[in-house]
Amino acid sequence: RTCIKMQYKTKAKKHLGQNFLQDENIIHKIVQLTNIKNDDIVVEIGPGLGALTRYLLSKTKNVSVIELDTSVINTLLENCRPYGIPKVYNENFLKFDTSIITEQKIKLVGNLPYNISTPILFRVIDISADIVDAHFMLQKEVVDRIISAPNNKAYGRLSVILQYHFECNMLIKIPPEVFYPKPKVDSAIIRLKPRDNKENIIDYSFFEALVKQSFAQRRK
Repeated sequence: RTCIKMQYKTKAKKHLGQNFLQDENIIHKIVQLTNIKNDDIVVEIGPGLGALTRYLLSKTKNVSVIELDTSVINTLLENCRPYGIPKVYNENFLKFDTSIITEQKIKLVGNLPYNISTPILFRVIDISADIVDAHFMLQKEVVDRIISAPNNKAYGRLSVILQYHFECNMLIKIPPEVFYPKPKVDSAIIRLKPRDNKENIIDYSFFEALVKQSFAQRRK
């Protein structure tokens, strides 16, 4: 693989929870873990400056990106150009209809903004029937909560809801040093694979409300 130097022409925006990946070895490892094939359709959430996007394009040309921050898009495209050009949707993923990209199932990838990772995960639940799998970079603390078993301090609403919908596995831990700017916490890659053997819940809204209420006052 040939590494072409990334361009960093924009500052990370704190209010958008931006931390740009900049370690080429880690980026390459993450893309390897996604196991993307040439005919896969990949959708990246929050590509930022295109650190991951470049390597995704080296696996398949069917890459679409959903990026809310208009100011990074030109640099993103410039960084991707030697590898290919992704289809860019300047949209908010929380309100985005992925079915406009394709009618086939998609592979989701993303270094998720830590300040809105939970709403994004619940949006992924909404479209779980349309995805092959998802590989996300999240705060390690959040990943620990998602994969936690019962009778554990980390076990909670995220554990119950996400494990109902997905097989959840932590793949690797990521140190703060691989980001710009450097976050104050460790990160981790999680794989979410939709379950095809879910128990049928007759009243899902009641189930969701019950789980939320059950963990609302943990100390009691």
